[in-house]
Amino acid sequence: MTAGDVARFLTAQLPTMTRKTAQMTACALRSFLRFLHEEQMVEVALADAVPAVAHRRLSGLPQPLNPAQVTALLEACDRSSPVGRRDFAVITVLHRLGLRCAELAGLRLGDVDWQAGTLRIGGKGNRIDLLPLPVDVGRAIVDYLRDGRPHTTARAVFVKARAPHTALERSGVSCIVALAAQRAGLGTVHAHRLRHTAASRTLTRRVASDATAEGIRRVV
Repeated sequence: MTAGDVARFLTAQLPTMTRKTAQMTACALRSFLRFLHEEQMVEVALADAVPAVAHRRLSGLPQPLNPAQVTALLEACDRSSPVGRRDFAVITVLHRLGLRCAELAGLRLGDVDWQAGTLRIGGKGNRIDLLPLPVDVGRAIVDYLRDGRPHTTARAVFVKARAPHTALERSGVSCIVALAAQRAGLGTVHAHRLRHTAASRTLTRRVASDATAEGIRRVV
């Protein structure tokens, strides 16, 4: 047995496996080859010929939605109905501010400071973030509060459309996005893709801003 034999085996087998299975196979083969060498069944230490299986952390990230897809998602909400106004506001908040489903579900009426134009968001680990309230987000929320939100004693901003009108749960937020995506013909779209879309948009703007600043420095 040679290093070439090991390489040919890995080249033929690993591409057909999932990442986890490929990692386990490579680990098992490395241990087996080390055993063969220690038992003097092979002359060469072939365990070193087994490379580590690459794990690209970003490969599992969802693809951001493009502007046309976001528009289609929003237009799939019937804003002439109370439920449609709620869904439109939910999707607007998610894709503009990049909130998690739990953060949006936990949003309370007192968390909206209309005078200062801010939202108080309760995040993971009891963390509190103060986010700016964009005009389009505020308008969508106001439209829902005035002509879509049922009369209820619940203090949550977004509540269930059916009685009892309790706070919208995290699973309900996810369903709103998924159903709107189906109506828009976008296939399966999870709420987290809106968060990733917001993050990608922010990163793109930051890169463009940095590039502009660098261009100005070069001119100066």
